[in-house]
Amino acid sequence: MRRALVLTDEAARHPFRASLPAHVRSNEYENPAESLWRLTQEDVRGFASAYVASFAAAMVFFM
Repeated sequence: MRRALVLTDEAARHPFRASLPAHVRSNEYENPAESLWRLTQEDVRGFASAYVASFAAAMVFFM
């Protein structure tokens, strides 16, 4: 595919992202990566509910 008149942004650091308009790339993370890896109460609740549901399904299957 040939793009003759593509305005690029060198700050995007990737050819695909450089070809995107600026308003599409505006949703970049402003938080540092460390805050994205924190374990929240919602994560623990989701893991616990998935564990209980899997355990109940396995018990029903084996009985």
